Amino acid sequence: MFDLAIPWILLALPLPILVYWLPAKRKAQTAPLYMPTVVGGTQSSISGTNKPIVPKSLLAIIWCLLVFAASQPQWLGEAVNIPTESREMMVAVDLSGSMQVEDMNLNGQTVNRLEMLKVLLGEFIERRVGDRIGLILFGDDAYMQTPMTYDRATVKQMLDETVLGLVGKQTAIGDAIALAVKRFNEKQDSNRVLLLLTDGQNTAGKITPDQALELAVAKGITIYTVGIGADVMVQKSLFGARRINPSSELDEKTLMAIAEQTNGQYFRARSSKDMNEIYQLIDKLEPVEQDQQQMRPLTALFHYPLSLAVILSVLFILYINLPSGIFNSRLMRKSR
Repeated sequence: MFDLAIPWILLALPLPILVYWLPAKRKAQTAPLYMPTVVGGTQSSISGTNKPIVPKSLLAIIWCLLVFAASQPQWLGEAVNIPTESREMMVAVDLSGSMQVEDMNLNGQTVNRLEMLKVLLGEFIERRVGDRIGLILFGDDAYMQTPMTYDRATVKQMLDETVLGLVGKQTAIGDAIALAVKRFNEKQDSNRVLLLLTDGQNTAGKITPDQALELAVAKGITIYTVGIGADVMVQKSLFGARRINPSSELDEKTLMAIAEQTNGQYFRARSSKDMNEIYQLIDKLEPVEQDQQQMRPLTALFHYPLSLAVILSVLFILYINLPSGIFNSRLMRKSR
C-alpha cells in the first residue's frame, strides 16, 4: 500500500504561485544593470543572444518533485506476525542403527522408526509458528544439522533428507544434550526447550547423560524425552515366527530422570498414534503464542522523486550557463 509519511507537506505546492502574484514594487527597484531573466521575461541586453526562454513548466516540475520527496512517500508491505514471547526449541533426533527397525504402522503401511518420525515430527515443526527451531542429529557423535531459525520449512527439509547411518550406528545421548545446551541463545527472556527422541541407550560420545544433565539444569533448559519403539514385534525366520521385544535396549530410566530433573516429561511412543498424541500434548505444554504483534515492512521511496529533481536541476543549470555563441551558431545554421 502506498502512503505519505508527512502528507501536509503537499500544502506547499501552490507556494510559488502565491509568491509570483505578491504585489512587488518593481518600479521602485531600479538597477543599473539588467540580468537575464530565468523564467519568461526578456533577454539580457548585454548578452544579446537569442537563447530560447526556459519554460515555466520545467521549474514547476522540479518544485513538485521536491515537495513530493519532502512528504516522504513510502510503500507498506503485507502485515507480518511477530511473536510477543520468544521460544527456542531444539529437536534432537536419534539416527543410530536401531532406528531402521520396522515396527511402526503409518497410514496402513509398516515403516521403520525414522520414516514414521520424519512424517509426524515434520507436521509438529510446521505447527510451531513463531518459535526458533534447531535440528540436531546424533549417532556416534552429535551434529548440528540446522542452527536456530524461524524458517520451519528449512528445518523440515533437512529432517526429510536425513538417512540412517549418516552419523554412525551408536547412540550419543549425552553429546546431543550438551550440544543443545551450547547452541541455545543466552537471552534470559526466552523459553528454551529440548525435544529428545531416541530408541536406545547411551553407547557412545564424550559426555555422559548425567554430565549433560547437569549442564541443562544449570542453564534452565526444559527437556522432553521420547522413547521410540514397539513392545512386541513378530519376527519371521526359517524356523517360523516368534515374538520379540524390539525396544529391549531402550533406557527408559535415564530418559525419565532427564525429563524429571529439567521440569519436562518423558513419553513412550509405541506406535505412530502414540507419537502423534505426544506431539499434540507438547503443543499444549509449550503452546504457540497466539497474541502476536503485527508489523508492516516499510520501503522508503523519497529518493526517486528527489533524484529526478536533482537531475532536472543540473540540466537546467547547464542550460542557462551554456555559452551564447552556441545558440547563435545554431540559429545561423538554421537560417541558412
